[in-house]
Amino acid sequence: MTDDAPVRVFDALKATPTPVRYLLGGILVNQLGAFVQTFLVLYLTFRGASVSAAGLALVAYSIGSIFGTMLGAEITHRFGPRTTIMTAMAASAPLVGSISWLSGPGTLWPLLVVVGLAGLFTQAYRPAAAVLLSDLMPERYQVMAFSMMRIALNIGAALAPLIAAVVILVDWDLLFWIDGGTALVYALLAFALLPKQAPRAREEAQEAEEAREGAEPKPSGAGTGTEAGAAAPAPAADSRSAYAAMLRDRKYLLYLGAILLGSLTYAQGHIALPLQLAADHYPTSFYSTVLTVSSVVLITCELKITAYLSRLPKHVRVITGHLVEAVGLAVYGLSSRSGAFTITGAVLVVFGIMIAAPSMFAHPATFPAAVKARYIGTMQAVGGAASALAPLFGVFLWTRLGGGFWLLCGIVTAAAGFLALAGVRQPPEPAPAKDAGPRTEGEPEVVGGTS
Repeated sequence: MTDDAPVRVFDALKATPTPVRYLLGGILVNQLGAFVQTFLVLYLTFRGASVSAAGLALVAYSIGSIFGTMLGAEITHRFGPRTTIMTAMAASAPLVGSISWLSGPGTLWPLLVVVGLAGLFTQAYRPAAAVLLSDLMPERYQVMAFSMMRIALNIGAALAPLIAAVVILVDWDLLFWIDGGTALVYALLAFALLPKQAPRAREEAQEAEEAREGAEPKPSGAGTGTEAGAAAPAPAADSRSAYAAMLRDRKYLLYLGAILLGSLTYAQGHIALPLQLAADHYPTSFYSTVLTVSSVVLITCELKITAYLSRLPKHVRVITGHLVEAVGLAVYGLSSRSGAFTITGAVLVVFGIMIAAPSMFAHPATFPAAVKARYIGTMQAVGGAASALAPLFGVFLWTRLGGGFWLLCGIVTAAAGFLALAGVRQPPEPAPAKDAGPRTEGEPEVVGGTS
């Protein structure tokens, strides 16, 4: 918490700086055309590729996505968010657009290379967007800002399949040309509308320079991205020392464990749940209904839920959200008895996500500027790795456990909640470190603030 007064949705929207509006608009435009990961397998099999070749292409894209977030974090740290977004999207556009030209016979290896690079650059913008969002948004509304980003992503994810359904009727190849076109539009929007360096980033860079010169850094106010009582940002560090410090940060490793387990189980709503409904002889349209209900609830309620819970400590929000989601996943195991259980489970899962996810995704942005991009990139890479592993985890265990699989998912999600609780919880009133000894030169301080 950063203030005793409650956060209101209208106040947060009013306080949102214009560059943040441009940033979120660009994210929405890009997500509206994000067709590769969803339709790549269907497209390649439609063009005559084998199922195994299409699966390899999807694996290549997923691997590229995981490394892309790490690459994006490094570029963001060295050159800034705006440059990273422009470079990533400008490189992604021709790669995605060329997929249709490499989908014929005899081009499997070039296709795998291009798809892997497309995944790399397509995801490289995400750490930059998160860093810029945290730098531009007032600290009081940091968690609300990440909730807005999630809503932009979810609106795009909900509308993109509808757009794709129309585009496919015209020409399958248009999917990838539109995807590349939206990436190029995002690059142009970033060049024209996003600031070269956010005011908060300039302030932190000046403080880091003063610290390197041995000067007393200026007091860090509300714009530092850390809670009152947290230390001032450390001088910029090389990547080796930054990641070494991250590996020594037990609380952050617990947080990453929560991201890994939570992402594994959340993805089962798109992997194992359709299998469960098919085995229970529900019509295909019923799964579409479940997805529609989930999307409508999330898009319409998340900001209000985030605002309502803003006065609760972050660790309370994350454990509560995980436990609610755990109950929802367990309820999926009762789908064979009635479709009402499926809808109830979906609503509970969405409410759990709305309670916990904004704080979970905002947490890495509370670290000092010297390590923020790398912490964000690592979190996103762990989430991407979990999403890539989720089909193996879900299909393998669901075929063996049946309905009991969902009870296991609930238990794993609850375990993720307790890891998150330990990882994000901060002392209630941290005392300033008046007599702390000097840090080793080049070693970043990794004190995370609270929201």
